[in-house]
Amino acid sequence: MIHKIKKYILTVIILFVVKVSAQQDPQFTHYMYNMSVLNPAYATDNADVINFGGLYRAQWVGIEGAPTTQTFFVHKPVSKRVELGLSIIHDEIGNIVNENNIFVDFAYVLPISETVKLSLGLKAGVTLFDTNFNGFILNDPLPDPAFQNNISRSYPNVGVGTYLFGSNYYLGLSAPNLMTSRHIETINGNPGSGVEAVHFFMTGGYVFQINDNIKIKPAFMSKAVEGTPISIDLTTNVLINNKFEAGIGYRMGDAVSGLASFYITPTFRMGYSYDYTLTNLSAFNSGSHEVFLLFDLNTSKSKGYDKSPRFF
Repeated sequence: MIHKIKKYILTVIILFVVKVSAQQDPQFTHYMYNMSVLNPAYATDNADVINFGGLYRAQWVGIEGAPTTQTFFVHKPVSKRVELGLSIIHDEIGNIVNENNIFVDFAYVLPISETVKLSLGLKAGVTLFDTNFNGFILNDPLPDPAFQNNISRSYPNVGVGTYLFGSNYYLGLSAPNLMTSRHIETINGNPGSGVEAVHFFMTGGYVFQINDNIKIKPAFMSKAVEGTPISIDLTTNVLINNKFEAGIGYRMGDAVSGLASFYITPTFRMGYSYDYTLTNLSAFNSGSHEVFLLFDLNTSKSKGYDKSPRFF
């Protein structure tokens, strides 16, 4: 019985992705450290450092075929006002639905004052989408036509964003995938509706310095897409001695989270988060797990590494 329920949930998840206009972009608990993926205008304003980052997320562990997401980015200022990067997202559902987004990122940084800057960003790349329903069995006596044929498509895609930042805060607005893509065509006279909708993200964060050893870092992310309620993440982290960070998060109506990260070296950082599901799906999964790695490569000729820790 449990196996049938898990199979049913997997079918619902896949239908949700390929049949309706809903929230299809993957979600992240460590969004504040995965900003290049969400916003092409993300800027570090640190000319001597190449930033590398990777993230792995396992969603709803315990449900057969639950989504997993991997991201990678590399980012580097190339002049006083221009920053370039590469960002990749691989999203997978049950070895059946795969989507890869590969983008080149461009950000142009405008000084507003001595401490405040505004960055304008552009993503350009390709979305690769494919499904493999071989061996996927539905018990429905009238199988959905959408599951009868495998799909393999590629689409050009672009994204835009803005990013306002200072030494201890940031505020961003972005749409990383502007071009909608239709995954399912009309089959046997039945109109398909597999359209990937445009997602809009707003992010923000602030660093409160309590003393020389403790900093409190509240942050938020909201995600909006036509036809669904707005998704809001609220997170608060505490940074201790610029080495260890711990926090809590709340995704409204969906999950609560615990987060932790630490600097293995001054240039290498790793972190983990756990999400506990608050919806009815909590009866069928043991939560969601996320791991990230950040690495800063210092390209200056000076020895050592004395840059400020990466707050965002």
